[in-house]
Amino acid sequence: MLEKRLNVAAWIVTVAVLVLVGLMRRVKLDLGMDLSFLAPFHASVNALTAVVLLIAFYFIRQKNVIAHRRAIYVALGLSVLFLLSYVAYHFTTPETLYGDANHDGVVDTAEKLATGSMRSIYLVLLISHITLAGISLPFILFTFIRAFTGQYDRHRRMARWVFPIWLYVAVTGPLCYYLLLPYYA
Repeated sequence: MLEKRLNVAAWIVTVAVLVLVGLMRRVKLDLGMDLSFLAPFHASVNALTAVVLLIAFYFIRQKNVIAHRRAIYVALGLSVLFLLSYVAYHFTTPETLYGDANHDGVVDTAEKLATGSMRSIYLVLLISHITLAGISLPFILFTFIRAFTGQYDRHRRMARWVFPIWLYVAVTGPLCYYLLLPYYA
């Protein structure tokens, strides 16, 4: 019964997050404050999440379940902090486009030529990052729920493929930020 309730909650959270992420590019709020400082914060939180996930992996390989559990709680907490901050940033800050050297909100032909193949590399990284972040969210939650409800075999089976995806998302976030860094106003 607890698992079913938690699964429903995971789906509700997933849908809410996806709706917010979908809206944040279309809706801009004026809070009277500049949140542009959050972009490097997001990259740092994502990088820290990647480190904590590797630590959690190390602990479980050492069969230190308690330390693994604590590290996963930290990784989840960092992910929640990132998500809340990321949504707030994108609801209040104009989008930064890769290659938009003059910051006019348009990447014209000359700017595209100036970026060369790096724009394509950036877009592949960004699209894979965003897609896998959205797809992995419910599965990260389900993997956590399996462990939380004592279904360790199911947890292990899910974690084998959820962990590398979560790690990829945590690593590619800072990479995308680093590549986009020259184009922040």
